[in-house]
Amino acid sequence: MNLKDKIAEYPNFPKKGILFRDFSPVLKDPSSLSQIADEFVKHFHPKNVDVFAGIESRGFLLATILALRYNKGIVMVRKAGKLPGKTAKLSYTIEYGKDTIEIQKDILEKGQRVIICDDLLATGGTAKAAGKLIEKVGGEITGFAFIIELTELNGIKGLSKYNCKSLVKY
Repeated sequence: MNLKDKIAEYPNFPKKGILFRDFSPVLKDPSSLSQIADEFVKHFHPKNVDVFAGIESRGFLLATILALRYNKGIVMVRKAGKLPGKTAKLSYTIEYGKDTIEIQKDILEKGQRVIICDDLLATGGTAKAAGKLIEKVGGEITGFAFIIELTELNGIKGLSKYNCKSLVKY
């Protein structure tokens, strides 16, 4: 089955000139979810991950799917103001604006190996910011997992020192 065939496209969302590629239709198909997990299991060895980090909000879904398959836990990288307790924050630029994300400072043990998950890699701004936060709170990044990669925006270049896997490339 080709995951690309199940991804919906929405022109001019969230603003004019952006073609939003939505993997929501994939989520309602159990065989597609299983295929996603299988593809990442082929790429990331279970010994190289202690926990998955999901980037808000669609990255939570991918992190959960993989955490269940690998029998690991997840941590959340969220938009500012959404997490209780002490947090580490980072502001960054994305392809259509600015944003700030955060993670709880005590959520990871020093040296825990983390695979960061998100639905989409565009310019790489969000992924790089999440990586910096994970490292700031003591995690060791062992990879990035994406459902979709927009290759023309070259976001993968900023992540070249990491083990990255994207399932569908445009």
